[in-house]
Amino acid sequence: MAEYHVPVMLQECIHGLNIKPDGIYVDVTFGGGGHSKEILKHLSGAGRLFGFDQDEDARLNAEEIDNRSFTFVQANFRYLRRFLKLHGVSRVDGILADLGISSHQIDEASRGFSTRGNAELDMRMDRSAQKTAKTVVNEYEEKDLHKVLGIYGEVKNARSLAAAIVSSRFSRPFETTFDLIELLKKFAPRGKENKYFAQVFQAIRIEVNDEMGALEEFLQQSAEVLNPGGRLVVMSYHSLEDRMVKNYINKGKVFGEVEKDFFGNELKPFRAVNRKPVTANQQELTKNSRSRSAKLRVAERIENGRKQV
Repeated sequence: MAEYHVPVMLQECIHGLNIKPDGIYVDVTFGGGGHSKEILKHLSGAGRLFGFDQDEDARLNAEEIDNRSFTFVQANFRYLRRFLKLHGVSRVDGILADLGISSHQIDEASRGFSTRGNAELDMRMDRSAQKTAKTVVNEYEEKDLHKVLGIYGEVKNARSLAAAIVSSRFSRPFETTFDLIELLKKFAPRGKENKYFAQVFQAIRIEVNDEMGALEEFLQQSAEVLNPGGRLVVMSYHSLEDRMVKNYINKGKVFGEVEKDFFGNELKPFRAVNRKPVTANQQELTKNSRSRSAKLRVAERIENGRKQV
């Protein structure tokens, strides 16, 4: 389990949760269990922890945890409220989300997430899902590919790349990661090939797993299940994710401006605990390259969903 995924900013996450020994907590991105195991160290008595993850490999990791306070839920965190209810829980005291992709998923070449090994174009976090990376590159219309590459990957030449993908697949559909990379080589800026490949793969992965849609649903439900004073701790690795989290904390919605009641009180469920995102210290940056792009935001649930003054 320790080799599955090195948890980023572990102690900062634990500090952000402000754990009560008898509280109820949720790690919605269980992965290798690094964060969950640390949370469990702070629980006692009636304290409970629910670990969510849709990945089958994560479920196998969860089986290694022998602790009566721990319950694993094999589900996407967009179903947070539903599965907590199934376990008789309506309110919790803290929620942790470590977004993006795990080190294990990248290193497991057969999953198709990595640009380093040749594998079938898959990229599903939930391997029972129907849509794969092959679906996106071989079946999406050009305008939709352009949107995916431009928004989710921030690919500068997204329009011309989308056109090339559509043109190329007529003669031979894309089957493997290297099939796609062969085409990408023609469009990658010289000297920045690996970064370009990573941007394209990221865009496709986000689309395959509907990561932005899942994040929005999760954020909305987090406000519904957190007790007043409860903490939401979210770590993101992509500017789009971080923007959504920041907006929801500051404005009560992923897009748009904060709403106000008749008296001018802001209607939003959270207050930011840290005004600026927490980033990894130099020691962690040296040990764990994944921490370079990590941004940690912490928010506290407000009573009645209004801004406290």
